[in-house]
Amino acid sequence: MRMNKVAITLDRTLLRELDALVKQRVFASRSQAIQQAVAEKLERSKRRRLAEQCALLDREYEQAFADESFASGLETWPEF
Repeated sequence: MRMNKVAITLDRTLLRELDALVKQRVFASRSQAIQQAVAEKLERSKRRRLAEQCALLDREYEQAFADESFASGLETWPEF
């Protein structure tokens, strides 16, 4: 994967905590720790948006639609 450099500014306390984790070998480097943190945050954000969209669905309508679609396709399914 191609990497790009970026500059960030961190609070001094946060940076000390990050450096402590690197020193304890929890992460190989600051870069690895920050990359993993950003990736995890982005993934949580995607899941949250998906959950929010799912919450907007009408369960009864979606169930009726699924049941109707399933029932109408039964005659075309191959026998096993």
